[in-house]
Amino acid sequence: MAATNKLTATAVRSAQPREKTYRLSDGGGMYLEITPNGGMYWRLKYRHHGKEKRLAIGVYGEGAGKVSLAQARKARDEAKELLAQGLDPSTAKRLAKEQGRAAAESTFKAVATEWLEHLHKHEVVPAHYDRNKRRLERDIFPTLGNRPVGEITPPELLACLRKVEKRGHLETASRIKTVCGQVFRYAISIGKATRDPSADLRGALKRGKTQHFAAITDPQEIPALMRAIDGYGGTPVVVAALNLSPLLFVRPGELRNAKWEDFDLEAAAWSFQPSKNADPLIVPLPRQAVQILSDLHGLTGPEGYVFPSVRGPSRPISDSTLGAALDVLGYKNRMTAHGFRAMARTILAERLNYPPDYIEQQLAHKVRDSNGRAYNRTKFLEQRREMLQSWADYLEALRDGGGNVVPIRGAGHA
Repeated sequence: MAATNKLTATAVRSAQPREKTYRLSDGGGMYLEITPNGGMYWRLKYRHHGKEKRLAIGVYGEGAGKVSLAQARKARDEAKELLAQGLDPSTAKRLAKEQGRAAAESTFKAVATEWLEHLHKHEVVPAHYDRNKRRLERDIFPTLGNRPVGEITPPELLACLRKVEKRGHLETASRIKTVCGQVFRYAISIGKATRDPSADLRGALKRGKTQHFAAITDPQEIPALMRAIDGYGGTPVVVAALNLSPLLFVRPGELRNAKWEDFDLEAAAWSFQPSKNADPLIVPLPRQAVQILSDLHGLTGPEGYVFPSVRGPSRPISDSTLGAALDVLGYKNRMTAHGFRAMARTILAERLNYPPDYIEQQLAHKVRDSNGRAYNRTKFLEQRREMLQSWADYLEALRDGGGNVVPIRGAGHA
């Protein structure tokens, strides 16, 4: 074997580029290659099974990502040991790189990020996606993010969730466990885990008290609420959203994310998908809603968000806007934007005597026929159109006339 360690650190540091690429040999097949543009690369020439090959050791230099003379010699010696065992150093380097990449792609953070971007983002509304992403980034990634997803144990996951519990966020801890379970099941599907450790935590977390959205369901209290909404002095966008909330009783997120392209004001219909994994829904618009939207169309239409944020048309009003408006009107802890759904469901059934199927379909809940099949978006459309108009007229009468309103059922409704 040729003599080794011929170079000195000073000689290497002093090497200057020339007109053509040249080499400085350190012996044992290793040399420093210097290119005309100043590039300096450690390489090892060797033979494996009679074939001459070259191993790229790295770029000369000091510091992160660079290879010093001493480090290059260590890499040469390790390569020689592999050759003595009959192994190809280039193949070993490639396999080690692939294994490192595979390990990096199999961490909980990598798999969770893939699940978030490739699946979850396209299955739920943006606010839900953002919320779950923040929960993982805040409460799971710092501790388990770099752990191989297939090696995480139930106690490890529980320790993270217990920290959330100690902050008093019992419901959030439960929700994070559910999200982690979705990540683990995704990992199983792509071959990076064999089981879901969150399944072993059933009953291990404290149960939070179920909190229902505050809602007014007493007809005697609705007139004052409707008059308060009618007199709200906010911006035109918020005024319109607030006035539409009781008329249409869709979910607050569905209303604030509404887009003009989904509305046909001439046909008095709003067609949208309640969530990314739900069936589409057609909401018949009562004349009062059409009037509100027609007035707003000149301000925020004809495209984009119906209720754009004051920060710019590229985003809708925030999820706290309608709740804040109700608080200003004096209904804090008494009425929420989501509460209009409970109000409509209760009054439509108990006072206006509409069948549950009509109401549940309008609430975008799964309604199934006698054979267990889910009704499509046009089911009960005309009946729901009549129901929403009756509901809007009822609310209008309560607002204008007080609490002694006797509902009159439409002739087309049995």
